[in-house]
Amino acid sequence: MNFCIAIPYSQDEVFQHFGKSSQFKIYTVADGAVASTEVLDTAGVGHEDLALWLVQHSVQAVVCGGIGPGAQGALAAAGIAVFAGVEGAADEAARRLLAGELAPAGGANCHGGGSCSHCSKSGSCGCH
Repeated sequence: MNFCIAIPYSQDEVFQHFGKSSQFKIYTVADGAVASTEVLDTAGVGHEDLALWLVQHSVQAVVCGGIGPGAQGALAAAGIAVFAGVEGAADEAARRLLAGELAPAGGANCHGGGSCSHCSKSGSCGCH
């Protein structure tokens, strides 16, 4: 069975703000292994609207860094699984997902040291 994984992408790394990602690396998986990859430009689509963009690209799972609850809700409504809080090389993140090493996201997952008004964490989480 084939399926697609999308990872917000910048310079071979998992881009840390899902809603502001200008590119995604799409991994097509067949027989449990990556069969092909391509990097696609979002053409300015952002935040919750990315869910439709990802559906249009046949994505069933997203591996990302920080993501707010609005985007998580939109992805869930579209039937796309979210694996958040991931950092480092995008290819390694895809490998970890396929190896069963990542857990599905349970809520907003923001990182860093700025102010965040859209997640449930107290204080600052730096997702902007």
